[in-house]
Amino acid sequence: MITLRQLRYFEAVTRHLHFGRAADECAVTQPALSQQIQDLEATLGVPLIERGSRRITITPKGEEIARRAVRILGEVRDLTDYALHGGDALTGPLRLGVIPSIAPYLLPKALPLVQSTYPKLELHLRETQTAALVDELAQGKLDVVLMALPARDAGFESLPLFVDRFLLATKADATADTAAFASPDQIPPDRLLLLEEGHCLRDQALTYCRIPRSEKMSGFGAASLSTIMQMVANGYGVTLLPEMCVAIEARDERIALARFSTPEPEREIGLVWRRSSPRRADFEALGRLLVTAAGADEAPKAPMPARRLEPAAS
Repeated sequence: MITLRQLRYFEAVTRHLHFGRAADECAVTQPALSQQIQDLEATLGVPLIERGSRRITITPKGEEIARRAVRILGEVRDLTDYALHGGDALTGPLRLGVIPSIAPYLLPKALPLVQSTYPKLELHLRETQTAALVDELAQGKLDVVLMALPARDAGFESLPLFVDRFLLATKADATADTAAFASPDQIPPDRLLLLEEGHCLRDQALTYCRIPRSEKMSGFGAASLSTIMQMVANGYGVTLLPEMCVAIEARDERIALARFSTPEPEREIGLVWRRSSPRRADFEALGRLLVTAAGADEAPKAPMPARRLEPAAS
């Protein structure tokens, strides 16, 4: 009989492509993990892994079984949540993922509000890039993710919260730049400063500026907005700065901000969770607090695929 332990071990191996690292993550010895996967292969009657002298690869059937294993493990987590969270809203553990271009700017205002409103909530935070958060959400390692929408996965449900507009950030005395770049697609590729590969903010900037993903662009990037803004302040280029980040990242008087002409580029911020999760009421309650913390009391400009949340009552 297939066990959840076997599926967890196999899913870890498919991500790491390494028995040792997978065993470390699962807190078991490598021989024990390997034996469980061999037992899984014997039960299914198909090889899941090709074991080479230097590396391992996943067989085509193994890749499909891994995808199904992710869904099964996520649904088991949701089953547990259903049993544990059938009472009051936002009690017990909640594992929240947040992208780096939101976490430092919204959480300082949101966390005190969450703590005072729902003192029984045990909040566990995970901040990393979108792709990693989405993978961990699918695997059941996270309950909900705060990110830029959309989340392109049929197994997810999303709740839009508010719209965050982009501003043009330039060196304060670079008036020519501000006047010339009325729309993002007028920014030359060699003037645009970006976060490194993997950040959704980079992808959004390239899209808005209609810059192809050339080799010239892919090799450059900073790990944080703070680094980008220091480069802007010193005249190395310009960038698109989310309005949410202005209070922290544009304090330097050497930085000038300007709005783009209509239609202004913007990103839609929302919560994303597995469709199988029974905790929608929790996520909606969390969303209302996040809207309040963001001060987003105006209706988003773009049509919403779900109803707009109102700020939580004070």
